[in-house]
Amino acid sequence: MNSGFSTLDYIVFILYACVIIFMGLWVSRSKKGVEKTAQEYFLADKSLTWWAVGASLIAANISAEHFIGTSGSGFAIGLAISAYEWMAALALIIVAKYFLPVFIDKGIYTMPQFLNERFNRGVSTAFAVFWLLVYVFVNLTSVSYLGALALEQIMGVPLVYGIIGLLLFSAIYSIYGGLEAVAWTDVIQVFFMVGGGLVTTFLALQAVGEGEGIFAGLSNIYEKGRDHFSMIIPEGHLMIPDGSGGQKDAFIDLPGIAVIAGAMWATNLGYWGFNQYIIQKGLAAKSINEAKRGLLFAGYLKLLMPIIVVIPGITAYVLINGHTPEELAAILGKPIEAVGTIAKSDQAYPWLLKNFVPEGVRGLAFAALAAAIVSSLASMVNSTSTIFTMDIFKPYFSPNASNKVLVRVGRIVAIVALSIAALVAPQLASLDQVFQYIQEYTGYIYPGVVAVFGMGLFWKQITPNAALWTAIATIPAGIIFKIISPDMPFLLRMGYVFIILCVIACTISMLETGAKVKMALPDEKRQRQLTSYSYVFFALGLVALVLTIIFAQEYSHLAIEAGYFMAAMLIMIGIILYTNARVELADKRAIVSDPTLFNTGTPFNLGAIGIVVILFLIYYFLWH
Repeated sequence: MNSGFSTLDYIVFILYACVIIFMGLWVSRSKKGVEKTAQEYFLADKSLTWWAVGASLIAANISAEHFIGTSGSGFAIGLAISAYEWMAALALIIVAKYFLPVFIDKGIYTMPQFLNERFNRGVSTAFAVFWLLVYVFVNLTSVSYLGALALEQIMGVPLVYGIIGLLLFSAIYSIYGGLEAVAWTDVIQVFFMVGGGLVTTFLALQAVGEGEGIFAGLSNIYEKGRDHFSMIIPEGHLMIPDGSGGQKDAFIDLPGIAVIAGAMWATNLGYWGFNQYIIQKGLAAKSINEAKRGLLFAGYLKLLMPIIVVIPGITAYVLINGHTPEELAAILGKPIEAVGTIAKSDQAYPWLLKNFVPEGVRGLAFAALAAAIVSSLASMVNSTSTIFTMDIFKPYFSPNASNKVLVRVGRIVAIVALSIAALVAPQLASLDQVFQYIQEYTGYIYPGVVAVFGMGLFWKQITPNAALWTAIATIPAGIIFKIISPDMPFLLRMGYVFIILCVIACTISMLETGAKVKMALPDEKRQRQLTSYSYVFFALGLVALVLTIIFAQEYSHLAIEAGYFMAAMLIMIGIILYTNARVELADKRAIVSDPTLFNTGTPFNLGAIGIVVILFLIYYFLWH
């Protein structure tokens, strides 16, 4: 494919790259004769403000998997893929209010460290290994592959060279500067990402609007791509490419109401609440309040993301299917071969960028894409090195290691992780929608992550053995369900795995009374409050269970069975609240947090309400 870049585009893009590298190296420079401490390298010396936390969270999250992968899913499936973005905004409110304050209060560096303090080293190591495998073999590989795909489509750079180039770019400042370099460059990256992304969306809509403006463009893509504007996808409603030349039901990827009432919650709470390379930005905040505000800010940025990463994919779908190649060539004033086509869904965004974004602006738009890729790679590399260094190397190989040794090991691990990703990433070239690959394979661990971390944070009854066996059962349970029912949508499969893991955790915890100690109950007023809340959750859970059983057959095409997951989660919350209030025996390492940790002020509460109202309106008007 011929390069779509002009000399001006190259100048803009190279200028961006120089700014990022300079900024990363400058903010992380060390004073002469002063070595970096582990806290500086891995937690940015706890110096991040709310806007830096929010910007860095989104920069770490939004990557090639969104610009390329989510746009590809927008091209194939439509607006429904936005559920991952919009439901994440709700998850961020929960994480900000209930999860992150406990982690910061406990002085946590890494998620496995929390598990070690709450349970034991075995549970901690199990999850450390889980995360390392996911970061290296799923996240780093998929992000570098998708970014390289864009380089190949737009600039003509061979795929392998693109993968190596992107990994090296992210390595230059992230390995040297650690989280401080990653977080502060992310602030600049988000500016490029949002600005450049909106420019691409604007120009694509202008093209579809046929000279009548972006609102005409929106109207046109809504009318011509109506099947791509359903937030809830019934079974048999939409067929999409399966990546091997055939077709599959979009219901497999986004099954009906499972995106709002099913295991999408496990995906989002696991990702935003317990995923090291995401939550690490919140752990590095100046204070608990700064962290809470930062996550709320990130929630609003998530609401904006589908405009930047999904609408372009739908626009490409309308352009490709609404015009012949000759018409597109005439509109663009290019030969047919220069316009090209979209052979697989993940080529949608690069195709738009190459054909509909003008000279100079194309460099800015591609800088936005590169910013998303590089910031995510840098965050993943830093978190990989953090987990290996703090949760495997230090406890098992060198408990008394100095700051100098820890930082050196972290840098070596980063280099090794990048090298492995460079070798594995080209193998993803056969996939049609890499975003769905990411969601499915991380979905094997998220049910266990949410069960173990959630209970570890809030349930005084769960024991180390219960946590360990829940962790051990997580991946095998997912694999067994995949073998037994290969055609079951993975979001439903995750829901059933979560239910099984809750049963395992509860059964073992309740049987291990001999491993527990007597612990003071809350004061009488707090007991009454917790007990009342537990009854509410029990009632909601039973209602969800009964309704799901009654309507399971009639509404199976809407994945009503997702209600089993919701019922299990609500009942589990009820059990946690009731036993915390009424049962004296508890695990000796149970966390008893000060309720004031969870207090939020009026600005935060109003902001949270705003997100809920916006999401209600979106789903009300675009349900189906």
